[in-house]
Amino acid sequence: MAKYVELTADNFEDTVKDGVTMVDFWAPWCGPCRMIAPVVEELAVDFDGKATIAKVNTDEQQDLAVKYGIRSIPAILFFKDGEVVDQMVGAASKDAFAEKINAQL
Repeated sequence: MAKYVELTADNFEDTVKDGVTMVDFWAPWCGPCRMIAPVVEELAVDFDGKATIAKVNTDEQQDLAVKYGIRSIPAILFFKDGEVVDQMVGAASKDAFAEKINAQL
């Protein structure tokens, strides 16, 4: 079973540099973040082998949050070959996230 990738400053660039990656910027105290967590896990399974699904804990990785201008969470950034190509802020449906990923595949 596929699982999302936990990103840190050490593995962020290597993870997003190739292909399509969805990155969920979240924090443990954030209600909407916890609400979409199961959806993120389902997407990791659904897109296994097609796209990378990843999460960044903004409490632990503040430099990454600053680098990407994260002002409110959850913030979901979509990368294609290392470049941010789309983003969403706030909780959304699994279909909404899947649509954004499929648009980049």
